[in-house]
Amino acid sequence: MKNTQITLASRPDGMVKATDFAIAKKEILQPGENQVTVETHYISIDPAMRGWMNEGTTYIKGVEIGTPMRAFTVGKVVSSTTRDFSEGDLVSGMWGVQTHATVDVKTLSKIELGTESISWHLGILGMPGMTAYFGLIEKGKPQKGETIFISGAAGIVGSTVGQIAKIYGCKVVGTAGSDEKCLYLQEKCGFDATINYKTENVDEMLSHHCPNGVDIFYDNVGGPLLDTVLTKLARGARVVICGAISQYNTKQFYGPSNYMKIVSARGILTGIIVFDYIAEYPTAVKQIKRWISEEKISYEEHLVEGIEKFPEALKMLFTGENFGKLTLKVK
Repeated sequence: MKNTQITLASRPDGMVKATDFAIAKKEILQPGENQVTVETHYISIDPAMRGWMNEGTTYIKGVEIGTPMRAFTVGKVVSSTTRDFSEGDLVSGMWGVQTHATVDVKTLSKIELGTESISWHLGILGMPGMTAYFGLIEKGKPQKGETIFISGAAGIVGSTVGQIAKIYGCKVVGTAGSDEKCLYLQEKCGFDATINYKTENVDEMLSHHCPNGVDIFYDNVGGPLLDTVLTKLARGARVVICGAISQYNTKQFYGPSNYMKIVSARGILTGIIVFDYIAEYPTAVKQIKRWISEEKISYEEHLVEGIEKFPEALKMLFTGENFGKLTLKVK
């Protein structure tokens, strides 16, 4: 048996394409001291991957050409040299887009599986869920009766932010790119209002749905939409920059021209990097599991099967084809 890897073949120019990647077959390495060999079951497909494909360093170094594409992963231990992990243990980590990996145990976390699928630990109980939880609670600081506006609300982060905000007693408004996704946000996720940015005037609809202004803006999209929302801020607003998916395939990011609206609103513009909260993950996972069991949070997955489908699955993020958390099923 070989380890199938999807490696980065070239730096993308604009939209990601299949030729930016290559398939490699490698020997499965035996674990050394304090290592285990894992078998990949699911791979998370995330917008951050597009940034990781670029050269240089932001909050994390870019993926090297010829190496497996970086990714959050879950799977099973198949060989171990340490007492801390046994064969058959379910684990999560970041060993990349490959069917097997031999990794240091310090890079892994055990998964205590309940009734949920292990794939959930790449979504609602993984990095996206943690991003929503800490980004909203620690950065957005929601208060009962406030209004939150979420861009890219139909994605896993946006939909989770909205549902947690409802638990906190907020009015929740979000954008999505289709009537179907807008309906899902209102009927399944409890959003008070949605805006189809492809068919409706966002500026006008924001004024309609948020007549007293936006207290929290959770931005997953960036670009000109950020400028629009900055003109709608209520006094003391918090703007949480989580992502800018509208900009990831462009050579130069759009900078907001209305940034002085933060000043007039006496507001805060801040960012969320989820790795800052790793030590607090267990508490967040426990809380989100409780909310799911209480039917306060709804969750959807979009599974693509086969590791060779990784390039086309990644592209789906930027075309809006996925519905729910986009995840690659390997085994």
